[in-house]
Amino acid sequence: MAELGLADHLAHGALDTGELARRCGAHAPSLRRVLRELAGMDVVRPAGADAYDLTEKGTALRSDVPDSVRSSIRMLGEEGFWYAIGMLPTTVRDGSSAFVKRYGHLYDHLAKNPRSGRLFDEYMTARAIPFTEGLAKRYDFPATATMVDVAGGKGHILATVLHANPHMRGILFDLEHVVDGARQTLAAEGLAGRSEVVSGDFFAEVPAGGDVYLLASVLHNWDDEDALKILRNVRRAMDPGGRVLVLEVALPDDEEPHLGKDLDMRMLAIFNGGTERSRDEYADLLGQADLTLTEVVELGAGASLIEARPR
Repeated sequence: MAELGLADHLAHGALDTGELARRCGAHAPSLRRVLRELAGMDVVRPAGADAYDLTEKGTALRSDVPDSVRSSIRMLGEEGFWYAIGMLPTTVRDGSSAFVKRYGHLYDHLAKNPRSGRLFDEYMTARAIPFTEGLAKRYDFPATATMVDVAGGKGHILATVLHANPHMRGILFDLEHVVDGARQTLAAEGLAGRSEVVSGDFFAEVPAGGDVYLLASVLHNWDDEDALKILRNVRRAMDPGGRVLVLEVALPDDEEPHLGKDLDMRMLAIFNGGTERSRDEYADLLGQADLTLTEVVELGAGASLIEARPR
């Protein structure tokens, strides 16, 4: 349903199966069988002879609604991700990712496969919306600070923070093949005059002199050794009175259910060493980088903002 865009096609009212198949480029008899199953799942409902309408639950699969889950579901069905989860037993037996053995590192795979890369960008943009809004609303940024968004991607988080804090400036730092998209985003948002885009490798160094360094969904991609390299480079680059903000899904330290534990299975499947961590594990990691955890702000949707300052 997500891949064919059925919810988008049904957004303005019921369609018969033949017309819906024509619009989404599907084989009508096969689609009819899928719609029957979707009706049983209460994401569509019958609307006359051989016609279907969207339910309230199914609306979440539209592309144009707040909290849309379409991009996340499509990402789960992407060839490499699907393979990774299917091969999870092999990964657990071997202790190394079957995905990495077949496809290489995730970001190399995405760079080699533009369709998958675009799909991942859509997923990350949609996933970041609740975190980003929570970050802008719930964290008290220094009024005139310069924030360095390390591995800032297309710049959506930085743009949201700068709009919410009109006296701040920003530096977006990411790999060379990523930063052109960030320049376009920041220019389109009218922020080119308050921002700078820098390319580089965070395992080598990060831009110096920032007041706030944001690592959003970065550290969970790496094992402790590599995560420490990143944090130590940030610690060396930051001003003495600066702070580090780690935006991640922080796991509880007990056995209570948590979205992050499901995400951790996906990290296990896709990365060698990538892992979701608990607050205590982040506190220990930050301590090894000469940083002290000073505050944790809950952002919703399972995400936490962990603030740390130099010891």
